[in-house]
Parts: sequence; structure tokens; C-alpha cells
Amino acid sequence: MSSPVGFEIPIHRSLTQPIMFAGLPRTFGLLLWTTVAALVLGLHQIWVLPLGVVAHVLFAAVARREPFFFDVFLHAIHAQRRLDP
Repeated sequence: MSSPVGFEIPIHRSLTQPIMFAGLPRTFGLLLWTTVAALVLGLHQIWVLPLGVVAHVLFAAVARREPFFFDVFLHAIHAQRRLDP
């Protein structure tokens, strides 16, 4: 079913996709790398750096498959566990 003439407007794809930072959603990527940097630089825990890279690659693969995965995951965590009548 097509829309009537004049009722369609082009929407750029960037308006419907989340803002990505190195393959991750911006807030999640900044949170991950801020935590890794604080542990590596502040506490001198250099073993955290390879874990951060592995986590980044895994999370980027998830975000490539479904860009809104992290938004849905956060919503599911905060959702009520049962329905009240």
C-alpha cells in the first residue's frame, strides 16, 4: 500500500540510528573505556587493558547485529518483575 502523493518525506538513516563511538553506543563506549582507563592508569592494573579490548570487540559485535541492544537490556533490567493486578 503506497502513501498518497505529498505525504512522504525522506528521512536520513542517521536520524534513526544511535550515535556510535568506535562501534559501541556512545554512552556505553565512554563508560567502558573510562572504567578501563581508571583501572589501568589509577590503580596500575595493566591486566585490565586486554579485558577491555576483548569486551569492546564483543560488545561491538552485539551492537553491529542490533544497535539498540543495550537500550533494551537496560530497560529489561529496570522493568518490574511481575505484573500487579
